[in-house]
Amino acid sequence: MICVAVANQKGGVGKTTSAINLGTALAATGLHVLLIDFDPQGNASTGLGVSHGERAWSSYHVLMGEVGVDQAVMQSRVPRLDLLPATVDLSGAEIELVDFEERTHRLDRAMRASSGQWDIVLIDCPPSLGLLTINAMVASHALFVPLQCEFFALEGLSQLLTTVERIRARFNPGLSIMGVALTMYDRRNRLTDHVAADVRAVLGGVVFETVIPRNVRLSEAPSHGLPALIYDHRCVGSQAYIALARELISRLPAAAKAAA
Repeated sequence: MICVAVANQKGGVGKTTSAINLGTALAATGLHVLLIDFDPQGNASTGLGVSHGERAWSSYHVLMGEVGVDQAVMQSRVPRLDLLPATVDLSGAEIELVDFEERTHRLDRAMRASSGQWDIVLIDCPPSLGLLTINAMVASHALFVPLQCEFFALEGLSQLLTTVERIRARFNPGLSIMGVALTMYDRRNRLTDHVAADVRAVLGGVVFETVIPRNVRLSEAPSHGLPALIYDHRCVGSQAYIALARELISRLPAAAKAAA
């Protein structure tokens, strides 16, 4: 079971869109995927068509030790894609966790106690570097970073990489960066090309070759409670995520590749 944290402390970079559509693409290859919604906004849950009333148990209850992962997980509309939903309760978790011992390892312990029935787990992190994101990084083998092609991208990425180094040093020495994906790419905008070139110059092969374009269908899909790959698999956004999933699989450990 390979755990991957989908994280960027900046909001609006396509983090949840990436988590939903990569999860769908990976499930389509035959992998059994779990998507953990770890953002208090619960957008990943909504984007998979799970209403608030259906979220009896959530990642908050798992984090607080009230229920196990296996009991809280629910099947999404997508075959082989399970969901651990989020509720607004998660917004208070940062404060509540302060009173817990090993507050940074709560999710890791919960995942280790689970059945481990999934080939890959994607954790959709909140747009911050607080205790929730730290819990996700401690529980993960690797980090997937969606990065919007805009002026402040490199500055934000630098802060994230510094946090990763601290997590490695203190809690999880095995945490690696699986890759950085350039999102909201607009070829009509020269700044987009400059940012992409700068990111590749700094990070080299860590950056995925596939870029995710700005695409209306990607934006529309969540309002229908569907991944874009199901809402319109022919659109350029969906095709980009399919290509990105292929790249991601090539970077997975051999056991996970074999399962696919």
